[in-house]
Amino acid sequence: MTSIERTAYPRFKRLMSAREMHVFFTPKPEEVAWVRERTRSDEHLLALALALALKCYQKLGYFPKADEVPEAVVEHVRGGLEIAEGTGPHYESANTAKLHRKLVRERQGISYDQERARQIAEEAIRSAALVKNNPPDLITVALEELVRTTCELPAFRTLDEMAARIRREVNEDIFHAVRSRMAPEDRARLMGLLDVGGLDRKSGLNRLKKPAKRPSWSHLKEQHRHLQWVDGLGDTDAWLEGIAPGKIADFAAEASALERSCGTTRRASAPRCWPAWCTWPGGTPGTTWRRCSAVGWPPS
Repeated sequence: MTSIERTAYPRFKRLMSAREMHVFFTPKPEEVAWVRERTRSDEHLLALALALALKCYQKLGYFPKADEVPEAVVEHVRGGLEIAEGTGPHYESANTAKLHRKLVRERQGISYDQERARQIAEEAIRSAALVKNNPPDLITVALEELVRTTCELPAFRTLDEMAARIRREVNEDIFHAVRSRMAPEDRARLMGLLDVGGLDRKSGLNRLKKPAKRPSWSHLKEQHRHLQWVDGLGDTDAWLEGIAPGKIADFAAEASALERSCGTTRRASAPRCWPAWCTWPGGTPGTTWRRCSAVGWPPS
């Protein structure tokens, strides 16, 4: 699950300045009049509850649970309504809370349509996932589009699960596209990189990642031969055509991190090198994503 702190999903801060309190949570005179008009019985509890629902929605774009609203916010809104200290927001029934949410939506010009909101979020995430791979970035893109289209924000968990699912689907499509562009001999050469042999007992994958040595004429010729060998592995430009550079870079970073944590000396751990998943026995993008979710190809 993505940490909410890594996204732009609106939430209450642990500590809010006096200025933030004043700007975001002080009821305006017309808002106070609006609240009083809709709680004519002079029920302070209901007036405070309605005012809190209004100010919280204006700040967050959704209605938080009662226990999520900081006491400091409750006290500030209560002071703005000139309600006696110690009075807390309270609903006698769920229907009253539902009515208050409806009143706030009408005032803010928002129609409650979670199906439409999820559709907008999904389209935004799917489009962004073609060029971005970081889940927090995908969630933030969805939030921006939901705000632009004046939609009430779905729960964070909804967006998090949606981003994870769509990211997986988009990446699987990319992997399938790459695999379809590779000839059987291309996949065989890639799988050959995973075999350990030679006097140094290293794999072709280790050779592939070998850095250039210090500048010298002999080292330059050696590096030239090395690049010729790399080019002979296959037409990576054709394999990766149309794939956003940002996706490739993120795949490579994930592959590198996974490799550092597990190592690649054993064949059983070899699928970390993308696109080796293309030829891994029984491997599919869905089953190998957790093992090799990343790419280290082409070499830099």
